Amino acid sequence: MTDAFPKPARNVTVPEFEPKTTMEKPMKIYSKAIILVAALALSACSGAGRFGPGGAGGIGGAGGSVSDPASPAYFQQTIGDRVLFPVDQATLTAEGRDLLTLQARWLMTNGDYSAIIEGHADEQGTRAYNLALGARRSNAVHEYLISQGVSPARLKTVTFGKERPIAICSVESCYSQNRRAVTVIAAGGTS
Repeated sequence: MTDAFPKPARNVTVPEFEPKTTMEKPMKIYSKAIILVAALALSACSGAGRFGPGGAGGIGGAGGSVSDPASPAYFQQTIGDRVLFPVDQATLTAEGRDLLTLQARWLMTNGDYSAIIEGHADEQGTRAYNLALGARRSNAVHEYLISQGVSPARLKTVTFGKERPIAICSVESCYSQNRRAVTVIAAGGTS
């Protein structure tokens, strides 16, 4: 009698399917890439002072001697380059106006320099809200300096919102330092 089904061949080897080996190399590459990206992202968040004391494009300690009244270092260290604001406000305080009056006098005396006014906010609120608040703060400083006689052609404004804090923590003492406008002195003013 013949079987309808053939008998299986003996001693036949069937290759085993090993998904582990086919995905092992790409997974190692992806894992390394993820770790590298995470490390870069974390390193970008550290070092609040990475832009120097004056912020991005600031003088960062260069620009003459603190004892030279015509130097940007004197402006930054002796006169003061930042004005602080109350929570959610772009209105200048009496102390802020006093400091800006001194800044305006320095700028009027030193016509070889221009100024970039950076507006900043604390970390509370959305990114869009803080960018708008930083813009209002830099504009308040801009308008005050113009009212004191500084040529608008020598002034530029920029907003960073909450993107460049100088104090990183979630308490009021840090928030208050980050609610600011910074006047950064740059060469190339026009009287």
